[in-house]
Amino acid sequence: MELQQEIRGFLMSRRARITPEQAGLPYVGGNRRVKGLRREEVAMLAGLSVEYYTRMERGQLGGASESVLDAIARALQLDDDERAHLYDLARNVAPGSPRKRPKRTSPITASVQQVLDSMSVPAVVQNGRLDLMAANDLGRALYADLFTMSRQPPNLARYVFLDPRAEAFYADIDEAKDQVVAILRVTAGRDPLDKQVTELIGELSTRSTAFSTRWAKHNVRRHSRGRKVVHHPAVGRLELVYDDFALPGDPHVSITTYTADPGTPSADGLTLLGTWADTQKQPQTTDDDVRRIGRHP
Repeated sequence: MELQQEIRGFLMSRRARITPEQAGLPYVGGNRRVKGLRREEVAMLAGLSVEYYTRMERGQLGGASESVLDAIARALQLDDDERAHLYDLARNVAPGSPRKRPKRTSPITASVQQVLDSMSVPAVVQNGRLDLMAANDLGRALYADLFTMSRQPPNLARYVFLDPRAEAFYADIDEAKDQVVAILRVTAGRDPLDKQVTELIGELSTRSTAFSTRWAKHNVRRHSRGRKVVHHPAVGRLELVYDDFALPGDPHVSITTYTADPGTPSADGLTLLGTWADTQKQPQTTDDDVRRIGRHP
């Protein structure tokens, strides 16, 4: 990902969504040639010179102070996720920023798997690329489609945009697609040297118009907590709450748990999911097994 282009696209998309009225500027009649705020209006709101802000919007964020970034964030009315993304972009173009990505060891240890297996609710471990790196039995059962994908580890972004089964699984497939793209945008801004992220974005952009259209909007979102509704092929509709818990040593890899409100049909559905998961672990008896067993007294 070209960081200067990313900075330019992000800042331009944020000012394009804010009208002068929303920014508290006095109404000026006549036609405006730009959608949203002009550069000089953002500069005025942030207390910067037009020339300085223009350089920043062209990707020259390196060396910008925290106070300058905060001023831009206020002028553009950035939310917490967008503000954090702006800081990530500025850090990665700052003088002296690393040009090689440090090698990381896998955070999935035997103890992490033991924690997953001890949970009584569906749980998976995922990274910023949305790879499902580990799961307990209920987590595998919840995402049964993903764990049967030909390419492993299973990836939620590939599933949502490239696997036709996702259309039936998610009650709101558009929301799922929006969320996936926004999470990947955060990941790409935080770690632009991650070759696997770059390759994933390139693959999805090439193979999915729905992805490339959303990618061009520069929306960002950090995955932490929320609700989702899915239609599981074996147990039906599930309304779930998900929570993320960062793993020690790598805050960008997390355990995600899925729960349902007690006493609801979805809570009953999770119980049924556990029963179904147990059946998936039982060895299947084949015709050859029956014939072989029949030969013994």
